[in-house]
Amino acid sequence: MVVILALISALFLALIFGPQLWVSATMRKHGADRPDYPGTGGELARHLLDEAGLSHVKVERVPAGDHYAPDDQAVRLSAANFDGRSITAVAVAAHEVGHALQHAEGYRPLMLRQKLASWAVNINRLGAVLLVATPVLFAVTRSPVLLFGQVAGGFAVMLTTVVIHAVTLPMEFNASFRRALPALALVIPEDDMPAARSVLKAAAFTYVAAALTTLLDITRWLRLLRF
Repeated sequence: MVVILALISALFLALIFGPQLWVSATMRKHGADRPDYPGTGGELARHLLDEAGLSHVKVERVPAGDHYAPDDQAVRLSAANFDGRSITAVAVAAHEVGHALQHAEGYRPLMLRQKLASWAVNINRLGAVLLVATPVLFAVTRSPVLLFGQVAGGFAVMLTTVVIHAVTLPMEFNASFRRALPALALVIPEDDMPAARSVLKAAAFTYVAAALTTLLDITRWLRLLRF
C-alpha cells in the first residue's frame, strides 16, 4: 500500500511539475547563440511592431518574465531574450509581439483575460482580508464557521488563478502559431523552423505549467478543508 501511494504521489508530482520542466528544458535547448542571425530578440520585436504599424508599443528589457503588458502597451523581454541571438530569443520575442497584435485588433480572448485578471485582483484582496482577519475573529468567537470561510476564501483565490490560465491557453496558441510562426518563417532559416515551433509551443504552455502548479496549492486547501 505504501508503495502504491508513493507511485501515485510521484505520478501526481510529475503531472504537476513535468510541463514546467519541459518548458524550461525546451527554452534552454534552443538558447544557443546564433551569430548568423541578423538581429537580437529585442531588435526583431521592434521590427515586427514597426512593420505592423505599432511603433507606439514599447520594447523593454526586464530581469525575467517575458510578457506583453496591455495596460502599458509594452513588449517586455528577459535580458537573455532581449539581447540574445538564438532560436529561443527570436521565437519568444515574436510570440510576445503576437500578443501586441491581438491587443491592437481587439482579439476577444485577450480582452476576456484582461477582465478576468481585473476581477482576480479584487478576489485576491478579499482572500487576503479573510486570511488575516479570520484567525483574529476565531480567537474571539471560537466559531468553526470562520475557519471554513478562511479555507473557502483561499480556495477561491487559487481557483480563480487556474480559470484565468485556462482561458489564456487559446490566446497563447493564437499568438504562437497564427501570428509568431508566419513572421519567423520570413526571418530565420527553414532548417530552424522545427526548433522554433518547439519554442513557440513551450511559450504557449507556460501558462498551463503555472496553472498546474497552482493546482498543487489547491490540493493543500482541500486537505485542510477535509480536516
